Amino acid sequence: MSDLWSDLLDCLGLRALPSPPPQPGTGGAGVQLPSPQSARLVFEGPNQQLSYHRLFGGQLLAQFVRAASLACPGKAVKSLHVLFPRAGRTDETVRYEAECLHEGGTFATWTVVARQRSGVVATASVSMHADEGGPDHQTVAPVAAPLSPEHRVELDLLPWETRASADLDSPAAQPPELDLWMRTPEADPHLAPALLAYATDLTLIGTALRPLEGVSQQDAGKAFTSAVTSHTVWFHRPFRTDEWLLLRQHSPLVAHGRCHGRGDVLTTDGSLVASYAQEALLRFRPADRPADQPSS
Repeated sequence: MSDLWSDLLDCLGLRALPSPPPQPGTGGAGVQLPSPQSARLVFEGPNQQLSYHRLFGGQLLAQFVRAASLACPGKAVKSLHVLFPRAGRTDETVRYEAECLHEGGTFATWTVVARQRSGVVATASVSMHADEGGPDHQTVAPVAAPLSPEHRVELDLLPWETRASADLDSPAAQPPELDLWMRTPEADPHLAPALLAYATDLTLIGTALRPLEGVSQQDAGKAFTSAVTSHTVWFHRPFRTDEWLLLRQHSPLVAHGRCHGRGDVLTTDGSLVASYAQEALLRFRPADRPADQPSS
């Protein structure tokens, strides 16, 4: 686990590259930030050393967060919406091209494009926001204490402690819900949004599969093909990942060869710190199509 953790942290250390020549009227060149209304910056990130057959989407989500944070250091990532048009290669670094569309006193909007030689592997629309005061209210269900150690699960791509309310590898039909508790090793709070974005990509497809009798996430590549097509994360409040976080998620829909899932992230005191949603391809082989089962 420690090697995977170090590997992930290395992936978050993006390197600034020379920027492309400025467009007419933009002013400036190189990696130094030009005028806010025309900023274009480029970063490069290494890939995780995994046996996975393509780039893990969580890595791309985490690196998008880091690219935006480095490009706009005076503001925090408020929301991230990512599209995945093609699979990325694990044997080639990813180049992140960030462009500022607007920067005001408290808000900013950036686009970030992830490229490899084959072309664009993912695109992100990123909204940034400077901290400011105002009313503070939420309406969410209460949070129970973290699950006990006997609920500990090993999720191969998450190099930290996780405890789950359900077994996503079980083929028995169950409601499409999952409570996943997570806690990373000690980590720089500035990396928390990237680390959380990484974690949100892993278990929503498995959650969507739960109502389908006789199939689970273990059947990926055999009974069905899956791939994330879009993923969104909203960050509401500051948080740390080296303290317990609850990822409370639910999948309301599997239809037309796709699945949809969403979740909230809460601290042990019940504070809602982030939310996320995902759509994915979920294509079953005709002979393996499961029958819908009651979820209660």
